[in-house]
Amino acid sequence: MFDYIIVGAGSAGCVLANRLSADPGTRVCLIEAGGRDRNPLIHIPLGLAALARNKTINWAFDTAPEPGLNGRRLYWPRGKVLGGSSSINAMIYMRGHPADYEGWAAAAGPHWGWDRARALFLRMEGNTALSDAHHGTAGPLTVSDLREVNPMSRAFVQAGVECHLPENRDFNGASQEGVGLYQVTQRNGRRFSAARAFLAPILHRPNLTVETGAQVERVLFQGRRATGVRLRGAICC
Repeated sequence: MFDYIIVGAGSAGCVLANRLSADPGTRVCLIEAGGRDRNPLIHIPLGLAALARNKTINWAFDTAPEPGLNGRRLYWPRGKVLGGSSSINAMIYMRGHPADYEGWAAAAGPHWGWDRARALFLRMEGNTALSDAHHGTAGPLTVSDLREVNPMSRAFVQAGVECHLPENRDFNGASQEGVGLYQVTQRNGRRFSAARAFLAPILHRPNLTVETGAQVERVLFQGRRATGVRLRGAICC
């Protein structure tokens, strides 16, 4: 029996498992349909292209037909592995514009506003290159500059500057406008996913159970209270 069952070990699931299991009196089960993040291509940044179509660790969705694209469906990769899409994405670390979060606050309440979101960003960030008021340096999620920059990227930035776009050396700083190089969620040249940042350091906790290769088919209720989940071929509660 568990106090909490978390369905999906993606970015949010890994953070939630970390926070909930911090209380040793709470029993937590984290369930992931995919497998462990052992594929070396996950951790090698150049492996990104190979991950895009790997259906072992990628749900490989297609969107509904898009009316604005003459009915075409778009390929929509989503992670099916510990870390979820943070284990297969391009590792770009770029926050939303403050106005986006203020829009959330207007729709859902003040806790979704920029000031609250910014505080959480600073808390989770472990930036190895920037240490000003816009960045955290002691958080579990390592953020770094690119170790090697493609000459084409530098040429692109220079072309933007020559077109009178402001050069922006920090898209998570005071302004999000301009052209420049972005930071990445990498540590020592390797991908640093949500699974590496939030889950790997706590796998030793005796009150945390992680189940991989477990497809959840249904949430079970007693009245309006969720009491368990039905796995493919089994029940977990």
